[in-house]
Amino acid sequence: MNGTAMRIALFTHSVNPRGGVVHTLELGRALHEAGQDVTIFAPSVGGAPMFRASPCRVVLAPAAAHGNDTVMMVQTRIDALKAALLEEGASGFDVLHAQDGIGGNALADLREAGSIRGFVRTVHHLDAFANPRLSAWQHRAYADADTVLCVSDTWTRKMRDEFGVTASTVNNGVDVARFRDVGSTDVCTEFGLSGKPMVLAVGGIEERKNTLQLLEAFALLRQTHAEAQLVLAGGASLLDHDTYTQRFIARAAQVGLRIGKHEPIVVTGPLEDAAIPALLQRADVVSMMSLREGFGLVVLEALAAGTPVVVSQIEPFTGYLDERVCCWAQPDDATSIGDALRRALHERGGVDFERAVPELLARFSWRESARRHIALYANHVQRIMQPLGA
Repeated sequence: MNGTAMRIALFTHSVNPRGGVVHTLELGRALHEAGQDVTIFAPSVGGAPMFRASPCRVVLAPAAAHGNDTVMMVQTRIDALKAALLEEGASGFDVLHAQDGIGGNALADLREAGSIRGFVRTVHHLDAFANPRLSAWQHRAYADADTVLCVSDTWTRKMRDEFGVTASTVNNGVDVARFRDVGSTDVCTEFGLSGKPMVLAVGGIEERKNTLQLLEAFALLRQTHAEAQLVLAGGASLLDHDTYTQRFIARAAQVGLRIGKHEPIVVTGPLEDAAIPALLQRADVVSMMSLREGFGLVVLEALAAGTPVVVSQIEPFTGYLDERVCCWAQPDDATSIGDALRRALHERGGVDFERAVPELLARFSWRESARRHIALYANHVQRIMQPLGA
């Protein structure tokens, strides 16, 4: 690009606080600070704003609501992103970068129609969909991309070994200041968060997040910590988790744990942006017992907030964490999780917040992520810069 700023369009699937949306906003900010011209595209239902302000230009693509019809919801958002990009002038962007399958399919459609030359897709993780339409969309979103990126070496290897796709790793970052300079918030008062100790999990109730197994472990923890409180924060997902949630509610009743404000289990639902850093600082331990993650950004955010973390001893976590910075647990074993929670609560799990944690956080900056993206974007542009139809 001869040293000039690129016009970069980043596409995300929602305006709500999910990991991929946070990634898009933070990457956009870092690219902007590096001198790039960034526009962020996101579907918006009913004119809902982006959950966090951005220094980048944000284009909200109007999308209709479709209740629990996931297929129709996805199709509507694909169409909304296509229309928004065409209205903004697709050919005016040097780089078109989708962070998920919805944006990937919007760009794949436009590429097939000859409206764009190509696009970049970041694979955070892949899901197993029973619905063939959703499965086909997921495959097309990376298979049709000209450049594929992953947020961890684990997924870069998976894409190569399991799907035959060559990808490049570009790590996530963490804004350390955001999780240390926390302003006042009334979230604890609002939900009656007074647990001693307080166990926090971010992402709501989901099978992928392994929330049922965490519930079993929490029930064991309560045998020795009778005033403990489990807080399940966030959960603004596009997917339908109702069946799993009902299983969670039923099991909580079976083990005698009430759910609600001031109760042993608190489910907050989606929160204001400032609430998550405040909760991470207030928590005595953060649980990340996921069965499948692209990276697990909450781990770094919790450590930046100075809170010990209990983490599934599986990839991708084992690729960048060790016992100096977290307490490991086996995600399929409630006793293992419960024991790890107890370890984390005793002298903060022995986590080395003086040296090992700062060294870890220093490895993952959004500035470095942006630098890596810019280099890969330049290579991508060189490959696709052929006349349309050539």
